[in-house]
Amino acid sequence: MSVDLLRHVRDVPDFPKPGVTFKDLTPMLADAHAFAAAIDALVAPFRDADVERIVGIEARGFIFGAAAARALGAGFVPMRKPRKLPAKTIGVDYALEYGSDRLEMHADAFVRNERVLIVDDVLATGGTLAAAASLCEQAGATVVGAALVAEIGFLGGRARWSCGAPLHVVLRFE
Repeated sequence: MSVDLLRHVRDVPDFPKPGVTFKDLTPMLADAHAFAAAIDALVAPFRDADVERIVGIEARGFIFGAAAARALGAGFVPMRKPRKLPAKTIGVDYALEYGSDRLEMHADAFVRNERVLIVDDVLATGGTLAAAASLCEQAGATVVGAALVAEIGFLGGRARWSCGAPLHVVLRFE
């Protein structure tokens, strides 16, 4: 059965601020067939990449990342905002359009050279994704790629992906 994933993306005008149209993927999560199709499409290019760990970026990246880990038979590593993880962490600060932020993960999340796929919901300006790749590399992992459900193309986030690994996006919005 073929699923039209675009039908499961809801536009929410003026969120999180006036003039922004948010691409809401929760209708996709609510439909079992659409969610399964999204995960299949997300991991398809990486089925033969010997992925050992999936990194899911807080928060919606946890949902898609955990399902992707299950689909690829890989472990799951949460990458979170500061002070959310209980054990020793490592982190990276990164610039946002209006300010800065930080991502952290457990210091022992990877074995050296472990093959990692980064998963998130939406690629917008690219700062978070670039920071995630940097943190994985800092921890000694080998980033084999990134997989995202959607990309907001006009924001130019793809240009910030510079680690050399494939960047796969299921849905692209201009």
